[in-house]
Amino acid sequence: MLNIALFGPPGAGKGTQSKYLIEKYNLTYISTGDILRKEIAEESELGRRAKDVIAAGGLVSDDLIVQIIEKRITSENKDGILFDGFPRTIVQAYILDGLLLKLNTSLSFMLSLDVPKEELITRLVERGKSSGRSDDNLEVIQKRLKEYEEKTMPLIDFYKDRGKYIAINGIGSIADITDRLNNAIEKTLKRSYFNIVVTGKPGAGRGTQAKKLAEKYNLAYISTGKMMRLEIEAGTELGLKCKEFMDKGDLVPDEYPIRIIEKAIRDNPQVNGYVFKGFPRTLVQAYILDGLLKKINSGVDIAIELDASTLTAIKRLSQRSKTIKARSYDMSTDVIIHRLEEWKHTIKKDVASFYSNKNKILKIDGSGDDDTVFAEIDKTISTLINP
Repeated sequence: MLNIALFGPPGAGKGTQSKYLIEKYNLTYISTGDILRKEIAEESELGRRAKDVIAAGGLVSDDLIVQIIEKRITSENKDGILFDGFPRTIVQAYILDGLLLKLNTSLSFMLSLDVPKEELITRLVERGKSSGRSDDNLEVIQKRLKEYEEKTMPLIDFYKDRGKYIAINGIGSIADITDRLNNAIEKTLKRSYFNIVVTGKPGAGRGTQAKKLAEKYNLAYISTGKMMRLEIEAGTELGLKCKEFMDKGDLVPDEYPIRIIEKAIRDNPQVNGYVFKGFPRTLVQAYILDGLLKKINSGVDIAIELDASTLTAIKRLSQRSKTIKARSYDMSTDVIIHRLEEWKHTIKKDVASFYSNKNKILKIDGSGDDDTVFAEIDKTISTLINP
């Protein structure tokens, strides 16, 4: 099912655009505002309970909203559902998850119509003159917009975290805005991420090869180590917590890379996929990455294991310690050896085996020069991305 939440402040044009979307994609239209106004006009029990709240510009209780939505969801059989005016709060977002779960489905994404506040007020005042709606007067409009900002705007981050938030410019002709909505939907429906994990012992060239893959195939390069170092340089609380572990060459607790990866995915929604360097480093992290990617209906397609002799790795890391690319853990031979032992006894045994058991491992000799190694990797990756 294609399930869409059409999001935006009062006056953004959700009702107008909904008419196009429900017809094109054969969707059940659920507008909590329209349904409530119908109940009020019919003077039903539900309508009487909601009338005073709506007239004052407030939000009807979740209890009432659930009743009307559940009744409508189960009464029609179409290719999906378009929600207009719901959810409006974080609590309602979780309620929507539960309602859709009963249908063995979930929200596909949220489309947000972005319109400046001044334009919204002008639109709503003009609508009030022609529609006679009691909630389209300046005092109530300002209250509704304030309510939206305080209670509804947090939904943006909620759906961004899930990789399901799409912003649409709501200024322009109706046809222009319709085209933007349609293009966003079609692009999202066709989207298929290709995700790569680059693993291997320290000094095997993981970062170099991951960056080359990212550049060639428009993948977001996600290096948890690099991102943590930026946090350390900025002196953030997260950075200070990570520094203690990284200076010793130890693994940072999972909660920190999880936060970094979630942000990286959220900030790069338009790429063709993601290439991960430095994560996962444990079996638990491999399962965590599966969970993070599942939030965007995706997963790991292949893991590249780069190999190089221990002597080659030590030489490379020692050489790097004398450059501007040096890491704090490159400065000590003891720490370098500790990291190599950790790879051999933990990461290789757990992570490489995890992907090998899924038939998703590609083993590459990483001892050659950068271009030669990449050419070998690309022989396989090019056929997977462009079959």
